[in-house]
Amino acid sequence: MNSKEQLLNKVSTLPHNPGVYQFLDLQGQIIYVGKAIDLKKRVSSYFQKDHHDGKTRTLVKAICDMRFTVVENELDALLLENNLIKSYRPRYNVLLKDDKTYPWIVIKNEAFPRVFPTRRKFNDGSTYYGPYPNVKQMHQLLDLIRELFQLRTCALDLRPEKIEQQKYKVCLEYHIGKCAGPCQSHQTSTQYEQTLQTVRLLLEGKNYSLIQQLKKDMQAHAAIHAYEAAQYCKQLIEALGKYQAKSMVVSDHTQNFDVCYVEKTQDDAWMSFMVISEGSIVHAYTSKVSDPLNAPLENLYMQLIPQLSAHFESQAKEIVVGIETPLLLAHSKAVFPKIGEKKHLLEMAMNNVRHAQLQVKKAEMNKSTAVQNAPMQAVLELQSALALAKAPLHIECFDNSNLQGTNPVSACVVFKNGVPSKADYRHFNVKSVVGPDDFSTMKEAVGRRYSRLKAEGSPLPDLVIIDGGKGQLGAALEAIEEIGLQKELKLVGLAKRLEELYKPGFSKSLILSRRSLALKLVQQLRDEAHRFGLSHHRNRRSKNAIGSELDEVKGLGPKTIEMLYHEFKTLSKMQVADPELVAKKIGAAKAKLLFDYFKSLAD
Repeated sequence: MNSKEQLLNKVSTLPHNPGVYQFLDLQGQIIYVGKAIDLKKRVSSYFQKDHHDGKTRTLVKAICDMRFTVVENELDALLLENNLIKSYRPRYNVLLKDDKTYPWIVIKNEAFPRVFPTRRKFNDGSTYYGPYPNVKQMHQLLDLIRELFQLRTCALDLRPEKIEQQKYKVCLEYHIGKCAGPCQSHQTSTQYEQTLQTVRLLLEGKNYSLIQQLKKDMQAHAAIHAYEAAQYCKQLIEALGKYQAKSMVVSDHTQNFDVCYVEKTQDDAWMSFMVISEGSIVHAYTSKVSDPLNAPLENLYMQLIPQLSAHFESQAKEIVVGIETPLLLAHSKAVFPKIGEKKHLLEMAMNNVRHAQLQVKKAEMNKSTAVQNAPMQAVLELQSALALAKAPLHIECFDNSNLQGTNPVSACVVFKNGVPSKADYRHFNVKSVVGPDDFSTMKEAVGRRYSRLKAEGSPLPDLVIIDGGKGQLGAALEAIEEIGLQKELKLVGLAKRLEELYKPGFSKSLILSRRSLALKLVQQLRDEAHRFGLSHHRNRRSKNAIGSELDEVKGLGPKTIEMLYHEFKTLSKMQVADPELVAKKIGAAKAKLLFDYFKSLAD
């Protein structure tokens, strides 16, 4: 298989998740960075059609390899793309923007400097920030600056001698509080420069440093009872927090550190490494690593961290790692977070390792067969989405069914290798629950199912899906804890409204991509459990309805009643039937009992 075929094979195994992709040339240099809501769909578009733009055709010809990083949402993809472009400066990120250049934000070299966007960069002593690949994001930043800070927008010549001539008058911007009026000496150049220094920190992306400085200023103003100035600082802090929007990729609560996650499997080892500067991810890399000697996990960490730190030129003194064992690192401290922002970033690195492993598994499947095994691919996608240690080849799904608390039943459907195994389906007539109690019904069904499997020594499922959300999931967890299988069974809850998956111990739900095979598999399990449970519930309800009328007739047993309904179908037809014909079917004595009952109803 040549390099182009290997590249296309990689593209075909990309996940349907938001993320950032990087194209590499023959020398391994990053030549283009892009973002996507759906990685597979976006990257595939480069190789599935003829491009009219010559620059795009040149890019596609130069692509020899690719990498990708999965994130949680489109906002994270946008922010990470921006950070990576600033870090790597890929040449095609500029060449592919038609004949235009990226815009910059300039702080003009003049008295009382203006802050404004420009596409032309001059060597005039002004300070330029950018370029900004996303123009909308740049204008959002400028709008924030104009909302928070009193900076002039006019093009007046505000040199001291001009202001002293008193030729200028304050404009509307002054009267609405957007400008402090330096044109009439209402604001000194020193005061203006202090405001400008704050703007510089914001433009440099040093949000953490800026917020910390504002907090110190707020405390200093409050200490000397300058409460209006302290309140202004507080408003700035709140506005910056809202603008930053609490992203996984950019955070105002983290400083400079690295994240390293290493995972060993039976056959190989994988790692994900991220460099975080001022709360922003500036480098993200996931790869398979060589482990010929099958070294312990802590040894792999100690070998990889110095190499990766040197490669990315990271000077971080703290490394977030995915292992609790203390690591003796020469120039940094290893920490294993259990909660908070760093824990979330560690989970993001873990998620990227799982996606990289899944991509390799998919590639191996493509090599072994030309026909895609959709059920198995769905199983592998579900494994990746739920971060399971092994593929859920055996899945069971539970659902309850009742009518206003009557005839409650529970159904268990079984899928093996991604397809229904109908011989293993089970239904449960609920015995211990009175009235419409969905939680207790679920607890009884789950408890009965796995108590029996445990007693028989039968294989347990790799995954159990509880239809109904958090409440039913909690009831099922109680059941398996009572029988001592909480370590052997992996349970998730499925909420019907948004089709969210809930994992025990996680406060946030997981929403699978609408286009993913994993979601289709979960929906198929849910629908099959609902169909099987509802069918059994209707049969039971019908059976009970048939016996309810004639059960009152003493002397008529279930078999006689069944024989009557089989022959005459309904009670009304029995009432008008020939007594002699009925007597031939069930006997004269029973026929007399039946017609005496009908007579009592008429009276």
